[in-house]
Amino acid sequence: MSDESSPLIPTSASPSATSRAKKNMYWTVGCIYGATAVGFGAFGAHGLKKVVTDPAKLASFSTAAHYQLVHSVALLVATRAAPENKLAAGLFTAGMTMFSGSIYALVVDPARFRFLGPVTPLGGLCLIAGWAALAF
Repeated sequence: MSDESSPLIPTSASPSATSRAKKNMYWTVGCIYGATAVGFGAFGAHGLKKVVTDPAKLASFSTAAHYQLVHSVALLVATRAAPENKLAAGLFTAGMTMFSGSIYALVVDPARFRFLGPVTPLGGLCLIAGWAALAF
């Protein structure tokens, strides 16, 4: 309960506002990654078919969007269920970025982003490690 001398609207310079922003960084990342997963999924289902005709590549793009969406939700749950576990949150973030990001790039322009091929399994390992880190 606050007294009458406390402001109704906290200023952005207050320490509590700053600590809330740092505390919720992974929440924000999870929300943004979830939104972009939906966007990439829609693009893969509709717009990408005009550029990429290989069904295997389209399926890979869909898998990347699916994994990104699932792990965005996992990041959001981890942020609330275990807010002190920054390792799991960091691994989920790195894993989504490397796994899904490399697949998106490799499907859209495989010649230009060929160097990202080895990044995909590293991203997958980060996702697996994120789940393991969440257990502890």
